[in-house]
Formats: sequence, structure tokens, C-alpha cells
Amino acid sequence: MRIAVLPEEVVAQIAAGEVVERPASVVKELLENALDAQARQVRISIEGDGRQRIVVADDGSGIHTDEVETAFMRHATSKLRALDDLSRLHTLGFRGEALASIAAVSRVTLATRHIDEQAGTRMLIEGGHLRDRKSIGAPSGTVLTIENLFYNTPARLKFLKTENTEKRQIAAVITRYAMAYPSVRFILEQDGREIFRTHGSGFLGDVITAALGLEHGKQMIEVDNGESERIRVYGYTSAPSLNRADRSRITLFVNGRWIVDNSLTYAVIQAYHTLLMTGRYPVAVLMIEIPPEEIDVNVHPTKAEVRFRNGDAVFSAIQKAVRRAVIEQAQTPGIFAGRFSAPGEPSRAWADRYEAAQLDLSLDLADPGQHARKQHQDVAYDENDPTAVPYGPGAPAKPRTLPLLRVIGQVAASYIVAEGPAGLYLVDQHAAHERILYEQFMDEHEQQGMIAQFALAAQTLHLSPDEARLLEDNLTALQAFGFDVEPFGQNTFVVRSVPAMLADREPAAVISGILEDLYQGNKPGQARIEDKIVLRVCKQAAVKAGQILSLEQMQGLIRQLERCDSPLTCPHGRPTMIHMSSEQLEREFGRAGA
Repeated sequence: MRIAVLPEEVVAQIAAGEVVERPASVVKELLENALDAQARQVRISIEGDGRQRIVVADDGSGIHTDEVETAFMRHATSKLRALDDLSRLHTLGFRGEALASIAAVSRVTLATRHIDEQAGTRMLIEGGHLRDRKSIGAPSGTVLTIENLFYNTPARLKFLKTENTEKRQIAAVITRYAMAYPSVRFILEQDGREIFRTHGSGFLGDVITAALGLEHGKQMIEVDNGESERIRVYGYTSAPSLNRADRSRITLFVNGRWIVDNSLTYAVIQAYHTLLMTGRYPVAVLMIEIPPEEIDVNVHPTKAEVRFRNGDAVFSAIQKAVRRAVIEQAQTPGIFAGRFSAPGEPSRAWADRYEAAQLDLSLDLADPGQHARKQHQDVAYDENDPTAVPYGPGAPAKPRTLPLLRVIGQVAASYIVAEGPAGLYLVDQHAAHERILYEQFMDEHEQQGMIAQFALAAQTLHLSPDEARLLEDNLTALQAFGFDVEPFGQNTFVVRSVPAMLADREPAAVISGILEDLYQGNKPGQARIEDKIVLRVCKQAAVKAGQILSLEQMQGLIRQLERCDSPLTCPHGRPTMIHMSSEQLEREFGRAGA
């Protein structure tokens, strides 16, 4: 094949692929243009997942009549004139690619009026070609309507996720910029329904609550290393009690620009050293202000990556600011949403509820070996013979799958020590109880006998926009397992019932844990949505490591584990017990062959 210059239309579509990856990319670029135009209010309306229609309306300065066509040309920008301007950049956009790239793969309608002009302009561009232009009356500002996104690049459509996933991506983009610009009012509507709004009060805390939800907002700690610092770090980070299974909730902005930087994300994680368990990550929204000449923003077409002249200094500033805020708050009475009344001293009400919840290990199963208080039913086999096979009408529905074990004691308030015919068993009480609850839960579900516990007073949940959409998408699946959750206004839900085994848990914590699991997506090899719900319910209900149990409670748990179909692992695949045979013990004590 001979070398040839690509047609301009093909070049435009290839370039568009670098900037416009999905509908959320379109929203991001148009939001940045609105903010650069000094908008005080931005309204975003979405139909479907954004491919059908995206409308972004702002009250900014607008575009001059004689510049509207130029604005859609490649590399046309009002943000800079020379390369040196990049070192003094105070705007989000600067490459001049956004409008051209969007117009190349969609049908764009522009309605704009510059604040200094009497009349506005309406223009229609389809596939990068001007179709119509006329003068109109309009308020100052700009309204951009994007329709039929990717209509002329069908290959791109194949790589989009589900409609609900794309909606959540759009909501995530808008909430990020709302946090970065608390003085701007943001309104998001999806399919004619408002799902997110900020008031533009200028107070970041208000936006944090709107973006993350009231339950999370109450557990956020303010961070601010002071305006006098050359590298200023401010915003909010979570108390250790609020954490996640991945680092996706750590949101960073540099000079008002949302960025992705693994090194700086690690700085936030490092600030929680010894304060969070391994594999758990904080929630954080942090603003970094640094002189423009100290960073290079011209790294990637999406502008999500930046380079720092002194990356170590930025890392250190973030780590110290977050660490100081968390440590200082930990020394303040009444921290962590009222769970502690003084440093290290549990409040009595919370401690009583926690203790009562953890000590109730009984399960309502028709099995004579399931719990210590159920051991007196008439069964036609010798309970003391580990090799006996149950038979007759009194035989249990679940035969024993482990040898009969005798509890000796507890180690570290986490492991049960038991003796059996084949040696010593060390049982992880949390993992074992998870397995017990999982099998009971699945048995009840298969028999359509799921028991729900209705709350005396319905509890409300205030969620972030993306969490609210995720919960709405899975309400049917939750209902099948005993959850009765209903929408109750914008991003607010009412919890009327939960599975009976979670009756003494906080509904907000249970739902939050389920959403955390579902937020990871349903990637290849992962459990189905229904399985994730069951696993989370069992994890929440199971006795925790660190809980002291009585001898009767330990023996009851072991009796239940003996009847499980798969007693050797918890539902997540971790082992429930370690076995040391009599022969191994003899070798360890030098008694072998003696």
C-alpha cells in the first residue's frame, strides 16, 4: 500500500478518539469550557446514557458572533497564544480540540450570545460540517446540544458500557467539578429527573455532602495546611471509620483540574499508615494549589495527567496535611459520627448494641447438632461416635461433614481451639460464622423462605448521585433477599426492612457495604450481583474477630460448622480452620517413635 495523506474528515475522527472516549468525556469538555467562560450556573441534561442527547447550558460570557465558526475549528482556542503561555495557564482548556472533536462524531446545535452583544447565534454542525446558521435572541451564555453521539463511528459504540454505567460515569464527572468549583451552581438532570444540585454557596463542605451523601459527609475531616504554604493542600478526608475496598474514592484536583496521579493517591494512603487495615482505603477530596510554572499540563489530550517540577515536594505536602488532620481529629472527643465519647473509650449505647449483636449466634435450623441448646432432640445415632451415620426419621437434614469437635478455648479473641479424633483444630470464628450464615441464607432463599425484619421506624439514606443510581438499578435484587428499600426524593431512600439476621445492624452501614461491593462492577470472574449481596450480608452479620465468646457460644458455632456442606472455607474462599494431626503434634514435641 502506497503512502497517502489522510482525508481531513478521517483525521478529525481519529483526533476525536483521543478526546471523546465516551459520553462522560463530552460532558467533561463542555463543563471545562463553561467554567473557563466564568459561568455561575451550569445545567446538564442527559437522555439515556448520553448518546441520544446531552445538553449543557451555562450563563457564562458566551461566544462572539464572528467567532462561533472558528470555535469549531481544530486547535482554535482563546486560552493561549504562544507556547510560553502554558507556564502561566489559569484555565482548564487550552488545546482547542474539544468542540472540533465533539462535532466530528455527533450532531451539535450551538445557541450562544456574548455578554457584550445584543443578538446571539444559533448554529447546527453535523459530522464536522456546518448545516445551518442564523441570528437569534438569547440570554448571555451558551447552550450546546449534542445528539446522535458516535453515529458516524459505529466501532466506538461497541466499546461503551451499559447505559447505567455510562450514567454513573457522567454523574461522577459532574460531582468532581462541583467539588472543585463550589461557587458554581451545578444541576444534573437524567431523563427529565433532577438527580444532583449544588447551591453555589462557595462552601466546599456543602458540596461534599451533596456529592458523597449525608452519611459519608458526616464522617469527613477538614484538611488545610494554610494559605501561606507554597504548595497549599485543602479539602476533606475521611475518618478511619469510613473506608473503601479500593482507592477510587480518592479525588485530587490541581489548580481546579481533576487529575489522575498514582503517586499522589499513594500519599493520601500513606497518611493513614497504621490507621487502616491493609486493603482498605480512605475517601478524600483534596485541592492542591501550586504556582502554574511548577506544573506541566500539556501531557495528555484528556488533560487528566500533569507533571510536577518537584513531585516529591507535592507528595510530602499532601501526606503531611492529611496525616495532621486525621491525627488531630483522632484526639478530639466525639469523633467518628459519635461512635466514641472520648479517645479510645466506646460510648455505652453503641458498645451495648455492638455486643448484643455479636453475641447472638443461634440459627433457626431444624438440625439437632446446630446449637448447644438444641442437642437434646431424639436422633437415631450416637452423637459421641464421630464415625456414626445418622438414620431414621430423626436424622438431621444436614449430616455432619466434620468430625465431632470439643471446644477447648479461644485465642486472641479470634480463633477457637478445638480437639477432635484426628488432632487439634484452630478455627477462625469470623470465617466459620460467615460460612454458616451463607449456607443458611442460600437454603432459605432457595426455599423462598427469606425472612425480613421490619424496622420500628423507617430509616432514610442520603447517597451520592452515582450510589443512588447504583442502588436503584439493584432494588429488585435486594428485595429478593429481604431488603425493602424505596426511593424517597432526590438521592434519598427509605429502608423499611432488612434480612432478619441483620435486624440489629445499622441499615446505612449494611447498604453502604453492599454498594461498595457492587461499585466494583461485575467483571469477568467476579460473582453475580446476587452473590455479592449475599456475601456482604453474611460478612456483616457474622461474629467479628476480636469478639470474646463464651464456651457455650463457641461450642454452638462449632456444631453449626460441622453441618455445613463446605466447612473448610468461608464464602470468599479463605480457610475456616487449620488442622494439626496427632502425628504432627507428636513430631513437634519429639515424641514420634518414642
